[in-house]
Amino acid sequence: MNMADRDKILRFYKGTEGEETAIHLVDAAEAVNKSRKFRSSDFLDPYGQEIAETIAANYTGIRVEFFGGYNGAERQCAALIHDDFMGTVNSDLQVITASWNERFYHLLHRDILGALMGLGIDRRNIGDLIISAGNVKIICTKKIADFIMNNLTTIGAAAVSCSYDELSSIPPREERCKEISATVASLRIDSVASSGYGTSRSKMTADIEADKLKLNWQSVKNPSQLVKEGDIISMRGKGRLEVFQIKGQTKKGRTGILLKRYI
Repeated sequence: MNMADRDKILRFYKGTEGEETAIHLVDAAEAVNKSRKFRSSDFLDPYGQEIAETIAANYTGIRVEFFGGYNGAERQCAALIHDDFMGTVNSDLQVITASWNERFYHLLHRDILGALMGLGIDRRNIGDLIISAGNVKIICTKKIADFIMNNLTTIGAAAVSCSYDELSSIPPREERCKEISATVASLRIDSVASSGYGTSRSKMTADIEADKLKLNWQSVKNPSQLVKEGDIISMRGKGRLEVFQIKGQTKKGRTGILLKRYI
C-alpha cells in the first residue's frame, strides 16, 4: 500500500466512530509491513473487526486473524500477520472469574462493566463478560489481569472475590434465535426496532436519543435513519436484531419484514 492508499482509508473513516480504531490498525499494518512479523490489537467490537478486515485486504502480504478467548466471542482482538512470519501468534489473553453471593445480589452486565470502568480500565482491554449465577468470567488482556485481581473487590454493593481461570473453561457461545414477522409503516430504524424489541415507537425514539441503539455497531443518531436487508440492530441487554428479509408492501402500503432476534 502506498501513502495515497493509506490516506484514502483514513479519510473514509474520518469523523466516524471507527476513526481512532482505523488509525491504530493502519499504524499496526505499517509496522507489520516493516518487521514482516505480526501485531495484535486490543479488543474490537464487530465494527472494529470489519475495519481490521478492510485494512488487511488493502495490504499485500498481510492477513488478519481474530481471537476472543472462546468460540463465538463478540469482542475479539485482531492479529495482523505478515505472510513471511512462520512463528506462533500469542493471544496474550487471560480470564478472571469474579464471584459474589447470588442469594443477595443479581448483577447485570452494566453493573460489572461499570465496576471495571470505575477502576479506570480502558474498555479496549476488556473482552466479553460471560455471566452466570453468582459469577462472571472476565476476558481481558494479560497486561491488566493482575490489576483486576488486586482491585476488583466490589461490584455495586456486592463483595466479590476474584480468581484466575482457564480460557478452556468457557463453553462455545450459544445464541437463541426468534423469528419475528411484522409490517411497518416505513423502514425507519425507530419503526423496525420497536417491532423487533416489542416496545412503542416513542420509547424507541427516546432510547435512540439516549444513545442506547446501534446499527451495524455504530451509534444511531437519527430515528429516521433507514435500514436495509442484512443490517444488524443491537441494544444492550436486549440482544441483536437482524433485518433478515424485506418482503415488500402490503395492500395497505405497509412494508413486510422478517427479523431474527438473537438473545
